[in-house]
Amino acid sequence: MPFVVGIQFRKNCKIYNFNATGFEDLARGDYVVVETERGLEIGKVIVPPREIANVEAPLKGIVRKATPWDLVRMDFYRHKEGEALAKARQLAREMGLSIKLVKAEYNFEGTKLTLFFTSEGKAEFKEFVRLLEEELGVKVELFSIGVRDEAKFIGGIGPCGRLLCCASFLTEFDSVSIKMAKIQDLPINPAAISGLCNRLLCCLRYEFETYKDFKERLPKVGQKIKTPKGEGKLVAINIVKETVTVQLEDETTVELPAEQVEILKG
Repeated sequence: MPFVVGIQFRKNCKIYNFNATGFEDLARGDYVVVETERGLEIGKVIVPPREIANVEAPLKGIVRKATPWDLVRMDFYRHKEGEALAKARQLAREMGLSIKLVKAEYNFEGTKLTLFFTSEGKAEFKEFVRLLEEELGVKVELFSIGVRDEAKFIGGIGPCGRLLCCASFLTEFDSVSIKMAKIQDLPINPAAISGLCNRLLCCLRYEFETYKDFKERLPKVGQKIKTPKGEGKLVAINIVKETVTVQLEDETTVELPAEQVEILKG
């Protein structure tokens, strides 16, 4: 079985698997040089080498462990990314382009610059790329991103008052649906359940399975149920406390642990 290691190239970004054969001693936090579609890149070991029986496709291997000089080179080009982004934005303004440049990334060797952008509609940017390559002296590639990626790159504070999940710890975007909000009895109000990207909040899925599982095991609101205090109608469910509120036949309401109630048959 091959040894596989999980490598991350940028903070909070996707973790990629590489073949670690010959580098089984790598530890979490080590830096390595690997071959990617963008050329040589430096990545950080997030998941130490482990044996995996079934690898879906051939994995690229590791070129070498990163040297101190490799790390200096990486930092040098990363410090130049802000300057490159500013020049690209200035050129786009001068050309009157309808493009929003969000982030710039050099590859490890500094021979290629990737610009992540959003744009309304389809536009032709070949001349922009050509002029920018002449000014910066490197190959430039434009990469279109969605609004969720834009929020991840820019960052910000969510409605909860904390840093955006996507910018602080999420490495990938999972699908989020309106069903997740409904299961959690949240108001179906776009302003209340949308993030800064104007898409459904990523956190809607965090407790979705818990709510779903709990509700599947309980009677539905409005059903007649039996409790230690008598028969009544279920009027509310508290998922966090795992309790239910029941209106008894004498019109009084009681809050009870969910395991103490059962559906009346017939």
